[in-house]
Amino acid sequence: MPTKETVVVISFVGRSGVGKTTLIERLIPLLTEKGLRVGVIKHHHLDFEIDKPGKDTYRYKQAGAGIAMLVSPTKIALVEDTPAELALEEIVVRFIHHVDLLIVEGFKKEKLPKIEVFQAKEGAGEPVCAGDKNLVAIVTDEPLATKLPVFSRDDVEGVARFIVTRFVETRPS
Repeated sequence: MPTKETVVVISFVGRSGVGKTTLIERLIPLLTEKGLRVGVIKHHHLDFEIDKPGKDTYRYKQAGAGIAMLVSPTKIALVEDTPAELALEEIVVRFIHHVDLLIVEGFKKEKLPKIEVFQAKEGAGEPVCAGDKNLVAIVTDEPLATKLPVFSRDDVEGVARFIVTRFVETRPS
């Protein structure tokens, strides 16, 4: 069973609308081309609904089932009620397997390596994780005074190389 120690976990953080999802979407093919099995978890700070009214799994949940699962020959979808938000470590242990690298979008309060996507615009201030000792790099197109590695938004290959070199190749076997 994987744990936070055996799966490389990296969080992409930043304010809403700065391009985190787009960057992750562009990174995934580059990382899989390097032979990595990649998983992704997106954190959402509000409740959400992925099921559709009228569908069987939705009807099961409406009837009171705590878990409803849809299974096909190639996919599994799970909708499960939780009494409180699960810790990322528990999510990894319960649900993440067969991956070498887990990218999470959000989870900025977790103690794990973070790459911040930062867009300097009027009123933006500084990166949301400035001063966080787990912030390992910043992706931005603006000059930024920092000792951390800084990547251009278009240097997706550089970000992929950084992740592989710094985290994947150095992980314990």
